Amino acid sequence: MSIEIEIGRGKRGRRAFTLDDVAVIPARRTRDPRDVSIDWQIDAYTFDLPFIAAPMDSLMSPETAIAFGRLGGLGVLDLEGLWTRYEDPQPYLDEIASLPAETATARMQEIYAEPIKPALITARLQQIRDAGVTVAGSLTPQRTQEHWRTVVEAGVDLFVIRGTTVSAEHVSTGDEPLNLKQFIYELDVPVIVGGAATYTAALHLMRTGAAGVLVGFGGGATSTTRQSLGIHVPMASAIADVHAARRDYMDESGGRYVHVIADGGLGTSGDIVKAFAMGSDAVMLGSALARAEEAPGKGFHWGPEAHHRSLPRGRRIEIGTIAPLENLVNGPGHSAIGEMNLAGSLRKAMATTGYVDLKEFQRVDVVVSPYQTPSNVEV
Repeated sequence: MSIEIEIGRGKRGRRAFTLDDVAVIPARRTRDPRDVSIDWQIDAYTFDLPFIAAPMDSLMSPETAIAFGRLGGLGVLDLEGLWTRYEDPQPYLDEIASLPAETATARMQEIYAEPIKPALITARLQQIRDAGVTVAGSLTPQRTQEHWRTVVEAGVDLFVIRGTTVSAEHVSTGDEPLNLKQFIYELDVPVIVGGAATYTAALHLMRTGAAGVLVGFGGGATSTTRQSLGIHVPMASAIADVHAARRDYMDESGGRYVHVIADGGLGTSGDIVKAFAMGSDAVMLGSALARAEEAPGKGFHWGPEAHHRSLPRGRRIEIGTIAPLENLVNGPGHSAIGEMNLAGSLRKAMATTGYVDLKEFQRVDVVVSPYQTPSNVEV
């Protein structure tokens, strides 16, 4: 039952929880981690790992998308990023990594002002396809109308429509909004869409025919949406709400399954484990993969909100590099704070609680246990 708290005499609000507020608890049965499966399938595509690399220039280039795909995950290329604006984006990536913090936003706005070139969209996606891995590209709702045909004709396998928030019903007196239901119905490829952070918003997105819904709003490491707009939804409650929307939509639709994909605030393996415990089918990772030695950001991490031309709601942050991509994903790990061997950590958590696949693990018992990290402990 949802409990509302009186904030003041004129306003009440529902208590919501972050991933730090919840904890997975062990059960009476344990398993051998080698018997645990973390396979994930969406539509006709099966992956060894339930990990999606976020469409962010700091971690996904065509080369790293290919490398991540070969490791068993799904890499998503930002089709509004540097790789579709410049024939050779390396000098600009190098410059972004060298910018002083006080001028980074303004200079990134200038760099990303270069127009998107449809020919580069085609070339980058073809490069990934030629490598033999699943091809996925992302556009914002605002750019989907303009470039979707180029993306589909290039042979994309999965199409991602990703924004800070995406609604099934956008009202505008100036621009013709993207009709998601009509668009997805007419498209020949499965679509993942989001973010959504509430039961109602997710239910409406599921009704558009989306194959997956991204869950999250303002919770990523680079996001400043909470500071700039005052909008933020704690991830544990958001995932659980969207998980409930999926359950109800299955009843409503006669069994159609829409994948719940947590997106944002998943910087450690513990966060990833708890996202699955809350009801996720897969997770979209940003900072967790931007630490890879191969990442284009060279130890810096930023999202598209960081260079918005008029209202930036993100920033470039320095997170460092710690290991090759394969070690981050599959180990072996040389860090004890949940930064490496993300797949092994998930398998270990599932084995410790007695579950052998991800859908079963969504039923694991959890407790609400707000945890305050001591100021002298590094996180």
